[in-house]
Amino acid sequence: MYRTETIFDGDTVIETIVHDVTWNQVRRARDAALEDTDWWAGKDVTLTAARKEYRIFLRDLPQNYESANEAADAWAAYNVPE
Repeated sequence: MYRTETIFDGDTVIETIVHDVTWNQVRRARDAALEDTDWWAGKDVTLTAARKEYRIFLRDLPQNYESANEAADAWAAYNVPE
């Protein structure tokens, strides 16, 4: 989840906008990301440590950050495994 929007004119940055997000937005995006990665935890798939840690990170977002903006920024900086 990204809060930053950068507007370019060719290669030149014209403006960078940082949007505030709500916990509802974070939770909806988090729920979608968990759903998209459910197959990682399937019986016929070996769940790597990196994938497990990412899913734990997603599940714990609301408990680990005071604000929705902090959670969104941490998520944007997270190195999501493939």
